[in-house]
Amino acid sequence: MASIDFSEEIPRLRSTLSSIEQVTDVDALDKKIADLEKQASAQDLWDDVENAQKVSSALSHAQSERRRISELASRIEDLEVMVELAAEEDDPDTLAEAEAEVVSIHKTLDELEVRTLLSGEYDERDAVITIRAGAGGVDAADFAEMLMRMYLRWAENNGYTTKVMDTSYAEEAGLKSVTFEVAGPFAYGTLSVEGGTHRLVRISPFDNQGRRQTSFAAVEVIPLIESTDHIEIPENDLKIDVFRSSGPGGQSVNTTDSAVRMTHLPTGTVVSMQDEKSQIQNRAAALRVMQSRLLLLKKAEEAAERKELAGDVKASWGDQMRSYVLNPYQMVKDLRTEYQEGNPSSVFDGEISGFIDAGIRWRAEQGKNQD
Repeated sequence: MASIDFSEEIPRLRSTLSSIEQVTDVDALDKKIADLEKQASAQDLWDDVENAQKVSSALSHAQSERRRISELASRIEDLEVMVELAAEEDDPDTLAEAEAEVVSIHKTLDELEVRTLLSGEYDERDAVITIRAGAGGVDAADFAEMLMRMYLRWAENNGYTTKVMDTSYAEEAGLKSVTFEVAGPFAYGTLSVEGGTHRLVRISPFDNQGRRQTSFAAVEVIPLIESTDHIEIPENDLKIDVFRSSGPGGQSVNTTDSAVRMTHLPTGTVVSMQDEKSQIQNRAAALRVMQSRLLLLKKAEEAAERKELAGDVKASWGDQMRSYVLNPYQMVKDLRTEYQEGNPSSVFDGEISGFIDAGIRWRAEQGKNQD
């Protein structure tokens, strides 16, 4: 006997898919794909490598999104046929297969539904992530490197391209800080919920007495600005220092002063870039990230003003948003959403989509409560 009432479940699946199609605006998505395909077929596309990569990435993601919607519609049709055949032939194995398919379709629909919640002003943009080691000494520096690997693996698994822009190595192990770009549609909207303070609890591999150590790392996620944003920074507001790039242990990896440290004097915001080949390229990359940070700062100030006028001065995000506990038990838990996983190894290997989806849903719910 089936534990699922397919006469109710299949219409429910169709209704959910229909809502997603309306929010996604399938017709607009089809037009976008057609436009990107036209751009991608242009003979001079690769004359501008950076633009070509953006077009190719946007087309790939748009086609993937459209394909997932089309495949879901087909899967729901196939599910209905499967249920009818199972009923006609009284086949419990086919019925069990249909039940498993319902669970799978629900999971895919949930993932697509989360995407429809990304409607912020900059959600479609590429993301720039900066991770800084906090309290905890060498363990914190090691933790920062673990988080970098986690996000790079997640990006790789989900079809995003990444580019490390600046790396500052710690003396003994790990990283003082690292900045990298995650490129692809809705990279910022998706990853923005990862911003905040992350905490690691474990037996320190750097403590010869084997004591438990708590360490912290800060994750900053900002949208990468575009030329249309028109963020003007007067030259007199910038201080620019150049220096030689360096790798682990301080060994020189560049014999010229190509690395750039850019300071915005009015706000004290500092951006360093050393992973491009020339000083000009590093300066351009640093300016883009500086503009992104100042844009986000401006938006944050405007939001703070609105909250103050509304009488709401509570912070939306706590200082500590997620704990990674390796000892005395194994658990990764988000303190905002209560979402948790019992396998930290898989989380550090990039399996964080559950945390991200829960964070996006939580943020959307918080927004509703504030309206």
